[in-house]
Amino acid sequence: MNKNTLEITAPIADKRPVSSTIHNHSRTDDYAWLREKESEDVINYLDAENDFTKAHTKHTEPFTDSLYEEMLSHIEENDFSTPVKVGDYYYYHRIDEGKQYWAHYRKHLSLDADEEVILDENVLAETGGYDYFQLGALEVSPDHQWLAYSSDTTGAETFTIYVKNLATGELLDEVLENNAGCVSWGDSTTLFYTTEEADTKRSDKLHRHALGTKQADDELVFHDPDGLFNVSAHLSKDDRYLLISSGSIETTEYHFIATDNIAQVPTVVQPRTTGLRYSVEHHNGLFYILTNANDAINQKLVTCSVDTPQQTDWKTLIEHRSDVQLEHIELFNDFLVSYERQDGLHHLKVIKLSDWSNHTISLPEPIYTVWPAANPEFDTSTFRFAYTSLVTPLSTFDYNMQTRERELMKLKNVPGYDASLYTSERIYAKADDGTEIPISLVYRKDALKNGATFCHLYGYGSYGITMDADFSTTRLSLLDRGMVYAIAHVRGEEIYGRQWYEDGKFLKKKNTFTDFISCAKHLISEQYTVADKLSIEGRSAGGLLMGAVLNMAPELFKVALAGVPFVDVVNTMLDESIPLTIGEFEEWGNPKNEEYYHYMLSYSPYDNVTKQDYPAILVTAGLNDPRVQYWEPAKWVAKLRDNKTDNNALLLHMHMGAGHFASTGRYAHLKDLAFDYAFILDQLGLAEPQH
Repeated sequence: MNKNTLEITAPIADKRPVSSTIHNHSRTDDYAWLREKESEDVINYLDAENDFTKAHTKHTEPFTDSLYEEMLSHIEENDFSTPVKVGDYYYYHRIDEGKQYWAHYRKHLSLDADEEVILDENVLAETGGYDYFQLGALEVSPDHQWLAYSSDTTGAETFTIYVKNLATGELLDEVLENNAGCVSWGDSTTLFYTTEEADTKRSDKLHRHALGTKQADDELVFHDPDGLFNVSAHLSKDDRYLLISSGSIETTEYHFIATDNIAQVPTVVQPRTTGLRYSVEHHNGLFYILTNANDAINQKLVTCSVDTPQQTDWKTLIEHRSDVQLEHIELFNDFLVSYERQDGLHHLKVIKLSDWSNHTISLPEPIYTVWPAANPEFDTSTFRFAYTSLVTPLSTFDYNMQTRERELMKLKNVPGYDASLYTSERIYAKADDGTEIPISLVYRKDALKNGATFCHLYGYGSYGITMDADFSTTRLSLLDRGMVYAIAHVRGEEIYGRQWYEDGKFLKKKNTFTDFISCAKHLISEQYTVADKLSIEGRSAGGLLMGAVLNMAPELFKVALAGVPFVDVVNTMLDESIPLTIGEFEEWGNPKNEEYYHYMLSYSPYDNVTKQDYPAILVTAGLNDPRVQYWEPAKWVAKLRDNKTDNNALLLHMHMGAGHFASTGRYAHLKDLAFDYAFILDQLGLAEPQH
């Protein structure tokens, strides 16, 4: 730490108390005024925080630059995807050295054919002069003549759709605004797309657009007025049906339209029933449906005729299993691949539809991540899957489901990486209630030769999203400095199926936080690390996790990184005018219910900041973030600064022109990561590069 940084005065936010009462309980929010995005006072305050952060990290700028170059050295700057065959074309994307974004290509009939550029993201970003550029949809029409694509240039996740003639390269005059992210062809002259409510940003409407017409003339196909539900649509794999989904966290409902009569009114599959979740695919006149119906918490597979799709006519194909979560199916003309999770790991089971014989694809490592890759072709015996682990870079395989032969199509090249120097393992911490919580670890084989070392512990724990064991090139900058990288698979994930998620939400949410603390304690007790060498990280709902554990057990951690943290839980969940709030009731609960109010209040990071020592903390956020509003991290930092009793660093890095996912270009994204890691390593005393 450069001693001069200690003389820099941190910005102090004004206290402008706003009081509120609910359930006969009163609270005062001193920093509610930071919600006023258009206020000059707010922008000045955020600018002051950014200036303070820049000044406080100035001494690490050379190290940040060094880290960036180090991370860059492990990336193949000229990279490409494995071509995917769709009809008579092979589609792929490529990125060239010096370019921020991908360009998308295709070849006709053969990979030896001439290359055709269908879209170059770099041209779009550079021509528009955008600091932020995010490609959304990239959908080629069934006849391969048209390309529909969408983009977001602010980070607010509201997209604009464009249509390109692939024969001439010209854009059509029509531009479809306010797209909520979903774009799907119905046939080669008809597009379906969703729009969002202006205030809540909920995807609530599906429209039909005929090429060559104005958006104002588009037909409303489906509207869901329920604030809990979001609308989306996609083609079935065999292109026979447009499948329209309307779903909340706890409930789903599907409608369908036959693509040979695309103008027809949608037909419902099974009318929504609270708590019933299902997804739909089509094969040879039957709908294949994954569902939790009849207490199948880990899902089962049923079928029904397209003519009688209601639940009363569902016939079970794969029974529910309490120890196996059935997450997804990939349908082919002759085969079905079930994507399952058992004992904390995914498995791929190939089933022959003619006789229901099956086998599981063997995988080489004890800890890994695998998933179905792009499989657009329906009438094929080739199944493509992706594989990686904490020590194995991303590998793409083509698997012959008939002969059981596999071919490695691509192993991602990582310059300067020697896998033999690293090892991974899974250990288990005991939670407060005795439950064993898995922790995935990766480190250099020599990292623990002198006993406890530095450790970076990552966590998330919400929405059933599991932080699987995959490879990261940027993580090497921690591992090569002797750090252990650990992933805490806390409850709120689904590593052991749906029940693992249910045990970390609603009135059991605190399990997520106490599980993480138990993981930290276990890493210390097993001498992987010590508190003074332990850093932690979480983003979004993982930022909530960071805020909670920093209030509950700050003494366990040396430094914390909280990215776009959801920390003002009670205020946000009480305000239905905030985008996405209503839909979140099925994750956190509704605080208008008194029991949920007091429970949420007991862990909400912002509400539980207290006068105590906190570790060093870096908070990152985006001014245009539609998921976690910028004022949550801003208010949290202001309150922390007013209360904490230590001299440790507390920094807010607010991206003034980005959203939830910060910078989009790959070099800009690397610079963000280098900044974050430089802060962590500096606080741990590892700021000097080691060679």
